[in-house]
Amino acid sequence: MRIKAIIFDMDGVLIEAKDWHYEALNRALLLFGYEISRFDHLTTYDGLPTRKKLEMLSAERNLPRSLHSFINEMKQIYTTEIIHQRCRPLFVHEYALSTLKAKGYKLGLASNSIRSTIELMMEKASLKQYLDVIRSNEDVTEGKPNPAIYTSAIEALNLMPEECLVVEDNENGIRAARAAGAHVLVVHEVTDVTLDRITNFIEHAEGKAVSL
Repeated sequence: MRIKAIIFDMDGVLIEAKDWHYEALNRALLLFGYEISRFDHLTTYDGLPTRKKLEMLSAERNLPRSLHSFINEMKQIYTTEIIHQRCRPLFVHEYALSTLKAKGYKLGLASNSIRSTIELMMEKASLKQYLDVIRSNEDVTEGKPNPAIYTSAIEALNLMPEECLVVEDNENGIRAARAAGAHVLVVHEVTDVTLDRITNFIEHAEGKAVSL
């Protein structure tokens, strides 16, 4: 079956924002004497929604749940500050998305971030204009690794899972995309997300489907 859409994760795929979220959340947590170590961030918390991280901190380190709302609010304020300071267009992504769009592919984005953060990052990166669908953690009950966010994006594109390619870098996102039934291109850096890599993957996936 022909691939008709590409759905991107955001952090670590289109935007090098993993450290931004880490810095912003720690800045908010430090107001109350809490902190996530870089080791724990990389091995346990990376790729999870903020609300899930806070629940884990409450369960494991007795962070008062009454602070969740305020910490989350401050984290978003700090994240917004960082986005304005650091988020810039990356030509390799502008070229990839604009060319894919011109070739007739539908494009989507599915991120565990909140919608306002996604839209601000996409505007700053000059990529929002190419996206047909955006799904945030506010659009689903459970974020990645639950497949709901990718299932929702696929349904919004009015396609079958096997007609969609997901570009992901994080284990939670990879699990979510595979559980949703989509093809998955795994990348390790934002610079891995190139037109050649995406089109080569599509050609290979479609070639295998034809040979079967």
